[in-house]
Amino acid sequence: MAYRIGTRGSALATTQTQWVADAMSDEHTAFEQVIIKTKGDVTTGSLANLGGTGVFATALRQAVIDGEVDMAVHSLKDLPAKQPAELHIAAIPARADVRDALCAANGMTLETLPKGAKIGTGSPRRVAQLLAYRPDLEMIDIRGNVQTRLARVAGYEHHHDNAPAAAGSPKGDLDAVVLACAGIDRLGMDWAITERIDPDIMLPAPGQGSLAIEIAANKTLDAPLANALAAHQDTGARLEATAERALLATLEAGCASPIGALARFVNGTLHLDAVVAAMDGSKTIRRQASTTLDESAVTEATSDAAYALGVEVAQMMIDDGADLLPPGPARGTR
Repeated sequence: MAYRIGTRGSALATTQTQWVADAMSDEHTAFEQVIIKTKGDVTTGSLANLGGTGVFATALRQAVIDGEVDMAVHSLKDLPAKQPAELHIAAIPARADVRDALCAANGMTLETLPKGAKIGTGSPRRVAQLLAYRPDLEMIDIRGNVQTRLARVAGYEHHHDNAPAAAGSPKGDLDAVVLACAGIDRLGMDWAITERIDPDIMLPAPGQGSLAIEIAANKTLDAPLANALAAHQDTGARLEATAERALLATLEAGCASPIGALARFVNGTLHLDAVVAAMDGSKTIRRQASTTLDESAVTEATSDAAYALGVEVAQMMIDDGADLLPPGPARGTR
């Protein structure tokens, strides 16, 4: 039986979708990719001003709802926190490196970047936390695929064998860019990382490092597909995602400032650490909490407890004034 998987057309999206397809395939089950263009792929301008995370997900989700594809593979951080009733996240595989990556000229790190260094990122979350740590840095809004953004770093434009930078894109005009470690690792380009940024300095976007396999909520799964999805589900990653997305959904109800969150499920305990920051880095609110869960499986009770943990930490932050922080340009958390 062959199933159709919807994906964006970028090198990263097709690579991670193929990874999912290969992992779920066996002698009875095959998967083929269907490329879907999203608003985020065809629209220029600042990602934050385009509306943040949802610009990469809407067209893929509509293709699932319309039956154009059997499922879609997303980077979980690209999914808005509110889950549509028509769709169901059927599986979240084991999580990759959750950290953000500094890709800097001459092997520099956050500590060794010179005063006034130009750092490229399209993420309000990264801007806010970087400025909180190094207020002397100059933040430059950038977009594009991984190769295009890396080509903006001085010296990196000579390292590209995978794909050219977009026509007309600047090259070598920045001291560093910040990307997700997971994406760079999946592309086999970890040579570009000069520092995997400690979450104590920069918390990732909710869901960062995780993939989500989404299907129509009313879809009746045949046995081969149901078994493939069940085998691809990771208990810890699912519980972590539930807590992080619950926090994001709760904060977004009244807070438009950049948000970072990281849940870790270790030895039956789910820890959640989160931050809300003013866009200029002048103020941050960071809180954490934990809860003990049954680590054998994701049940309704464990899922509810993970969700409650996210709400609890979000409410702590709201009580401490998170909703009063100056907003970013949009509710993008990437």
